[in-house]
Amino acid sequence: MCDTKVAKWEDKVRKVIPYTPGEQPKCSKMIKLNTNENPYPPSKAVEKALQEFQIDSLRLYPDPTISNLTEVLAEYYGLKKENVFVGVGSDDVLANAFLTFFNSDKPILFPDITYSFYDVWADLYKIPYKVQPLDENFSLVKEDYLQENGGIIFPNPNAPTGVLQDISFIEDIVKANQDVIVIVDEAYIDFGGKSCLPLIEKYDNLLVVQTFSKSRSMAGMRIGFAMGNEKLISYLNDVKYSINSYTMNQTSIVLGVENVKDDIYFKETVNKIIATRERSKKQLKELGFSFPDSYSNFIFATHKTCPAQELFEALKRENIYVRYFKKDRISNYLRISIGTDEEMDALFAFLQVFLKKYNN
Repeated sequence: MCDTKVAKWEDKVRKVIPYTPGEQPKCSKMIKLNTNENPYPPSKAVEKALQEFQIDSLRLYPDPTISNLTEVLAEYYGLKKENVFVGVGSDDVLANAFLTFFNSDKPILFPDITYSFYDVWADLYKIPYKVQPLDENFSLVKEDYLQENGGIIFPNPNAPTGVLQDISFIEDIVKANQDVIVIVDEAYIDFGGKSCLPLIEKYDNLLVVQTFSKSRSMAGMRIGFAMGNEKLISYLNDVKYSINSYTMNQTSIVLGVENVKDDIYFKETVNKIIATRERSKKQLKELGFSFPDSYSNFIFATHKTCPAQELFEALKRENIYVRYFKKDRISNYLRISIGTDEEMDALFAFLQVFLKKYNN
């Protein structure tokens, strides 16, 4: 029998409050709008590559350099392969970047309303940090990032708000902080924003991170990548190879390559999501919602009279899943991922009925 008292070895355990991922319900019939996944499947080129995949190759270790995928990404974005780092989802890339670049006694800076993994990594790696409040419109306040710091990270567009900062705004922050690394997390950039990737040619302290999980319909394959100058990427690889050389499985590498090659399908899918998002904005406004303008594949909305938590629970009872954050400043907002037109129509049909008592 174990003693119920706290064991002495527990004093040496690294204790953190973990990141809470979005719910992954197991319902057979549901509308899943809570984790910003792409509602459309990967392209036929990806499907064909999966069908032709040589199962015998799984007995071998994958290429530790992930060279095929690194090279096709470099070509797609007009870079050299030495400018690209590939990891197991952007979470893996960002975790490696935190461990590699945020190694100072000074606090790193990130927004108070943002991707909630940032403070988890900071706590895990014992990195001091200071959150900077977004303004009343959920926008970054540039001056907050001009103070002394040990590094900076923020998403653009931001999550969960969907607010986009323009390139000149970002450049001002990068230019003013050339003694530290600035990481711009562009998980949602393909949905209407302009990437700050061109700035890596001017600033050797900028790392741009993107993912296959949103616009590229491959959240289940876990592929993320970072782009920056050769020295930054070299440092990232040194850390990666010090933890696990064989990070990405063979299937992800093969399918990821075909995904990047099928640019026509990629752009068609993104444009469909953008069109549905813009239509959804109009529908939500008519139903009494307000929200910051979104350049992502979700809308961060609050209703003028119906409490967000009540609406979240009502939707869940109908097997319609959205994301609710019970946190300061955003506890009356719902993050609604953009689904297919049919899924969004079903959402609006329910809302029209449910909200009648609040809109009268």
